[in-house]
Amino acid sequence: MTTLERRIGIIGAGITGLTCARELNASGFDVEVFEKSRGLGGRTSTRRTDSGLRFDHGAQFYTADDPRFQTMTTEWLSRGVVAEWTGRVVDIDGAKIVDASPQVRYVGVPSMSAMAVDLGTGLRVRTGTQVIGIKRTSSGWTIETEVQEIAGPFDTLVITLPAPQAAGLLATHPFAEVASSVQMTACWAVMVAFESRVDAPWDGAFIKGSPLAWVARNSSKPGRESKTDCWVLHASPEWTALNLENSADVTALDLLGAFESVTSKQLPAHNHLVAHRWRYSQGTDPNHRRTLTDQENGLIVCGDWLSGGRIEDAFLTGISAANAIRDIAQAS
Repeated sequence: MTTLERRIGIIGAGITGLTCARELNASGFDVEVFEKSRGLGGRTSTRRTDSGLRFDHGAQFYTADDPRFQTMTTEWLSRGVVAEWTGRVVDIDGAKIVDASPQVRYVGVPSMSAMAVDLGTGLRVRTGTQVIGIKRTSSGWTIETEVQEIAGPFDTLVITLPAPQAAGLLATHPFAEVASSVQMTACWAVMVAFESRVDAPWDGAFIKGSPLAWVARNSSKPGRESKTDCWVLHASPEWTALNLENSADVTALDLLGAFESVTSKQLPAHNHLVAHRWRYSQGTDPNHRRTLTDQENGLIVCGDWLSGGRIEDAFLTGISAANAIRDIAQAS
């Protein structure tokens, strides 16, 4: 079977799935991606309001250490897909405020979803399509969607979902046990727009001793200029776990109060306040594997939860998955 004859199904259109699809598409594979959300990017997705506001309510920025991701970043920079975020970022522990470790931080422009949109250009991606089951047959893998549609068969299937969701699809496959063993923490995120500038001498902060773990002046990032001062507030994993089932409205007010405590000043009036719950935010397999590969059956499980949880990790595990599929094709 030649490369051009091989059909690949990828479940999940986050950075991992799109990177894998992009690599394979460039190598001549027939690739189809399935995504339950309306947009691309997973936790790099962007929340937009009717009034035109944008909030990076998931991933806030990224760093690039691996040469392969640095090369991708250089290309993105040249085309304006990303830019360096030069806002002041600090560590806050009670009354102590110090500058965070110096490093180059990048963001998508005009939002974090820009990287996913770029990676997805030219790919066959079916958004708004939730996969509820997979099955291995004599002719390959088939996928069942929530509307009882059967897609496939695929010679190789790639699952890039968060660990608990991947475990659900894998059922009795041995990889299900690995995915089930990874504990992923949740995160409450609040998006708030103030009518005037918040009086804080920094644009992002890692916080200790508070219900909040991170806050960022979203409007300080390149391409996000706004008449209002937009902020994203992320609760700590511990606080989120204790308040996971609270209503979004109550959560938004609670974390807004925590933000006021962090600034030690009265906040300006706000004209937008919404909370979003990420049930699967962070989690890492202690073995730090890039992929789980079943070459005999043509099944690959991957995602940043296998290798560290960062955007760079998501990109690199997608590269590793594509390489594994090339190896499978060569062995056929």
